[in-house]
Amino acid sequence: MTYTKPWEQGALKVTENGRYFSCGDTPFFWMGDTAWLLFHRLTEEETRNYLRNRKELGYNIILADFLHSPEQENCAGDAALVNGDFNRINRDGGFWKHVDSVIRIAEELGLYMGILPVWGSNIVAGGSLNEENLDTYMDFILDRYHDASNIVWIVGGDVRGDVNPGLFERMGQRMKQDNPGRLVGYHPFGRTSSSLWFHEAKWLDFNLFQSGHRRYDQTELGAWDDNAAAEGCFGEDCWRYVERDYGKKPAKPVLDGEPSYEWVVQGLHDKKQPYWKAADVRRYAYWNVFAGAAGHTYGHNSIMQFYDNLSEEGAFGARYLWSDAVHHPGGAQMIHLKRLMQSVDFTHGRPAEDYLLEEQGEKYDYISVFAGEDFLFAYTYTGRTISLSLEHYQGKKLGAYWLDPVTGLQTFICDVTGRMQMEFRPPEREDGTDAVLVIRT
Repeated sequence: MTYTKPWEQGALKVTENGRYFSCGDTPFFWMGDTAWLLFHRLTEEETRNYLRNRKELGYNIILADFLHSPEQENCAGDAALVNGDFNRINRDGGFWKHVDSVIRIAEELGLYMGILPVWGSNIVAGGSLNEENLDTYMDFILDRYHDASNIVWIVGGDVRGDVNPGLFERMGQRMKQDNPGRLVGYHPFGRTSSSLWFHEAKWLDFNLFQSGHRRYDQTELGAWDDNAAAEGCFGEDCWRYVERDYGKKPAKPVLDGEPSYEWVVQGLHDKKQPYWKAADVRRYAYWNVFAGAAGHTYGHNSIMQFYDNLSEEGAFGARYLWSDAVHHPGGAQMIHLKRLMQSVDFTHGRPAEDYLLEEQGEKYDYISVFAGEDFLFAYTYTGRTISLSLEHYQGKKLGAYWLDPVTGLQTFICDVTGRMQMEFRPPEREDGTDAVLVIRT
């Protein structure tokens, strides 16, 4: 089977308005999957099966890191470094040959790889990657993958930008100098954004934030991943991170790089807590995108760590094999959002809460609205009635539809041509209360 390769339309770049991505003149809606340990845990055959599954579900970029620790080995026991020393790279060893194979498989399938050269915990002050060995490692990485057509570089890795800003700046600058046309981002610590430290950096092409994985009532858990309240902790209101970064100058695309994962324990640390499930990952996705995000990054607890042995305890309450988790509903439902956005000129749309004739609502009652010249989308998580002004669309022939975010089915409601305002009550159904209102030509 031959798969479409988006870079054949042109290099992946930021659109002229600074809000979205395109390959050449073709809009690119970022739909990512989180596969942090992909290079470490899977065989080549398993990798091909996983990547094909994601490609056929509509994903177009896979996030993973080369090294989670200096002693990193792959599933065949091949080490990336000699004795964990970044100055002694096992250049011709099986680890890097396997990495080459994974990137090649992704390229054959038409998938971008959002790659972190090393996980952020290794770059904290006094970490194993430092000023003495950074250039040796970066020389190797940038030379080896200089010509790869399907790589987006990502600095950081679940770490604050101020723990070693000089080194992060150096990494980003080197990535951009090596290939000025290749996109570079930064994956930050929980409930923070790359914009807090690097928004004006010339090497940073887009902002990633991490909204997950806590509930509204889990602001402070006394855990290692608590963060400073002064930075803004918005609970489950992921859209607020988008709103904050959307307003910054210069305009840059913004994405949720780590929302709450499907089947991860709420708050991560207490395994007696409930799990985030499909309805929750849908809510994060629609709230983010309708707030102006340039796409979305999905995650599943079992997939991000490629949990493969039920007799051993997985991280954060993992309870399903990754090979089962790739078939779970939340991951399969992301394609409905992607198809919806691609059905219109989303790159010229905007958050449009001003079209609401009622309060947007708080927490779960929040209604998000995204609109363009000839379309309007509105999302309700709780099934609230949606009241809208349609004055902007006078003179346009428009129909209204309900989109079921579980099945992707769109059903016609009525013709709204000439209506100045309308009220829409979502239909009841058995498998959830969330609904998407679609108004289009």
